[in-house]
Amino acid sequence: MSASTTSIHIMALDGIVNVNSLFTLALFVGLTITSPDTAFVGGSGGIDTACAAGTSVAEGLISSHVHSFSCFLFSSLIALALKNIINIRKTVEDGDNIDAFGGGSNSKVVHFAASFIGEVNAVSLRVGTLVSAFGSVFGCGFLVMALVDLVQIKLGTFGCGSSRYSIAAVAPLLVLVPTALLIYVSLVLYAFTR
Repeated sequence: MSASTTSIHIMALDGIVNVNSLFTLALFVGLTITSPDTAFVGGSGGIDTACAAGTSVAEGLISSHVHSFSCFLFSSLIALALKNIINIRKTVEDGDNIDAFGGGSNSKVVHFAASFIGEVNAVSLRVGTLVSAFGSVFGCGFLVMALVDLVQIKLGTFGCGSSRYSIAAVAPLLVLVPTALLIYVSLVLYAFTR
């Protein structure tokens, strides 16, 4: 694997980890701004029970947040593991001084590590990157589901009289995010074949 290919893979894996970090931050912000006392308030100033989201929507919000967090964490851990494998292999190949335990480049630790680190398999790297990317895609899907539930809690359910506000809030989300994910998946699959 050439140095330029390795740096491209490292940059792609860094991108996955960075985006997952941003989405994870969004998850926690979403959880902190959602509470029962900030539920849908009708036009008269009181809580409109016909439009208020039920407990199933709140449960869906929490479970979607947890599933999304799990997917982002899975994706980030795979990406970081791949990145570490590339960096360790590159360090061993370059003969850099690895002074983790104070032994220098002649340390038995370096030779022990080098004996276990095989060639970075290009197919494994591609599959790992693909799995990490799809973890991010599933995380985005669960995040969209959580945002739809959040809109129903804040603006009212889709079946009530004021649902036009809920639909207006969710429509761009349901159009733009799947479009972006489709482009992302297409590019990941294209890169997977190269």
